[in-house]
Amino acid sequence: MKSSFVVLIIVGLIILLLVVSIISMINSIRRASIKIEEAASDIDVSLTKRYDVLTKMIEVVKGYAKHEKEVMFTTVELRKNMTLDEMTKANLQMDDNYNKVIAVAEAYPDLKASENFMVLQKAIVDVEEHLQAARRFYNSNVTHYNELIEIFPTNIIAKRYGYNRKDYFKADEEATTYFKIES
Repeated sequence: MKSSFVVLIIVGLIILLLVVSIISMINSIRRASIKIEEAASDIDVSLTKRYDVLTKMIEVVKGYAKHEKEVMFTTVELRKNMTLDEMTKANLQMDDNYNKVIAVAEAYPDLKASENFMVLQKAIVDVEEHLQAARRFYNSNVTHYNELIEIFPTNIIAKRYGYNRKDYFKADEEATTYFKIES
C-alpha cells in the first residue's frame, strides 16, 4: 500500500511536470507571436511617418513643377492592421514616388537647394533608418518564432495547436538604392 502511494505520487509529479512544460512551451510561442505583432506595428508606424514626409515632399515638388503634367504620383493607401503583403506593396509605391520626386528635383536646381526640400530629404533619410530598424526587429522576431515552432520539443506543441511559420518582411532590392541621398 505504501509503495503504490509512492508510485502514485511519482506519476502525479511526472504528469504535473509535463503539464507545466507544455504550458511553458505554449506561452513561449505566444510571446514570440506577440513580439511579431509588435514589430509589425513598428513597421506600420514607420511607413506612416514615411508617407507623411513623402507627401510633404511631393507638395513641395508640385509647387516647383506645376507645368510638368507627366509627373504623376500614385496615392498610397495606408490603413490600420495591414497585412505583410499590403505593407510591402505600400512600401514599394512609396519607393516609386520617392524616385519620381528625386527625378524632378534633379531637373530643378532651385528645388534641390531649397531649405524645405533639404529638410524633407533629411527627414526621409531619418525615417528610412527607422523603417530599416523596424524591419530588422520584425525579421529577428520572425526568426525566433520560426525557430520555436520548428525545434523539438516545441514543434510538437506548435503543430498540435496550429502555429505556422511566419514570413519575413522583404524590401525590394531595387528600392534600397533609392535612398542613397547625396550630401
